[in-house]
Amino acid sequence: MCSEVSREALLRGLSDVLASPLRLMLPALSELITPLVSHTALVMLAADVGGGRVQGAGDPVFVRRMRGLELERLRKRLEASGGMRSETLEIAGSEHRTLQLLSRNGALLVVAGPGSGAETQAQLLLAVWDIVAQHVQERADEAKPDYLQHARAIAGTRLKALTELEDEYAAAMESVLAALRSKRLNDAQARAEALSRAVAALSRMSSTVEQVRTLTEESVTVSFERLKEDLRAISRYSPVKLQFADPPADGRPLPGEVSLGARALVYRAVLTLVEGEEVNHIRIHWDCDGTNLLIRMQDDGPGSAAAAKTLLGKIRERIWSLNGTVTVDTTPGWGTRINVTLPLDPPRTHPASSAMAGMRPREVQVAALMVAGYRNRAIADELRISENTVKFHVSRILRQLGADSRAEAIAVLTAGQRG
Repeated sequence: MCSEVSREALLRGLSDVLASPLRLMLPALSELITPLVSHTALVMLAADVGGGRVQGAGDPVFVRRMRGLELERLRKRLEASGGMRSETLEIAGSEHRTLQLLSRNGALLVVAGPGSGAETQAQLLLAVWDIVAQHVQERADEAKPDYLQHARAIAGTRLKALTELEDEYAAAMESVLAALRSKRLNDAQARAEALSRAVAALSRMSSTVEQVRTLTEESVTVSFERLKEDLRAISRYSPVKLQFADPPADGRPLPGEVSLGARALVYRAVLTLVEGEEVNHIRIHWDCDGTNLLIRMQDDGPGSAAAAKTLLGKIRERIWSLNGTVTVDTTPGWGTRINVTLPLDPPRTHPASSAMAGMRPREVQVAALMVAGYRNRAIADELRISENTVKFHVSRILRQLGADSRAEAIAVLTAGQRG
């Protein structure tokens, strides 16, 4: 149990953590909780699966080897069994004691090498993590266009890489199978064993690809319920009545960045409508056509063209960043109607430009992060490569695009997206 003095220090320190930039928040949290529970590392998986990042602080070996898929597995298990768990994990052949905490909004914190008093402080740590995780989500829910664009770029690159890996692996295994079926090989047992292993390997690869797709998606109904929760404060403290038309329960799951972006743009649109016009009623409807998320909103305000222009300016960049489209129609005296279409599948390469056609897979990743506004150091951290390697890839990208500067290269890369 903390003393009153230590509680004061904890609250002051928590305020400093919340004021930190997102990239420094986890190191600040690590420093804050060290007097309560000693540890060797912290790893965080944010609540929004696609737009959020895996972040770590402390032991670089543990942080680097703690993969996103493993974190997702831990999070789903905590969702089913409770918000807290002590467990020894095997990471890259080494065993690590961990304390795992799941916040109320679904963000996971893994505390590596917790000290002997971790169990007695676990509830307090969970309360602190609830506050920090909620703050991280609120920042993410602002969903600035470059944040969403980065998430979409990574989704497209990830899908392309997985597909290429699957095709390459399948081709190799098919070649092995063809050789093993050759009449020149007479060792039936060796052939059967090799065949069995090859089939198992193909099955594992298919399972891995499907697992990645599943873990980076969210049910459309769950996303819509989160939107309702986000808008609860508006309906509680505003005279405006919000009406929700739920999406179909069997609708296609949403990629994480689409789920995040859809909630963020609807939230921004509702705030703009409430603040800008005499609106008494707003209807919000989500639907899926198997390929796109369809967002329909309508209010009963004056329906002025000026207000529609303001609204469009607030949400257009977010929609563009997800390769979506939007129309805003007004009828004087009858209100404003908003129709948004967000594609559920990312482009094979992003941005959708032939400029990337000749690039190597790593160059595609670097180019996508350049477009998202990342500098060389941040790209190196994101891809876990050296800054000199990033500079080499950037130079190659500039030469391939015939660009004289980074800004010119980004303009070329994004030209196809806006077209």
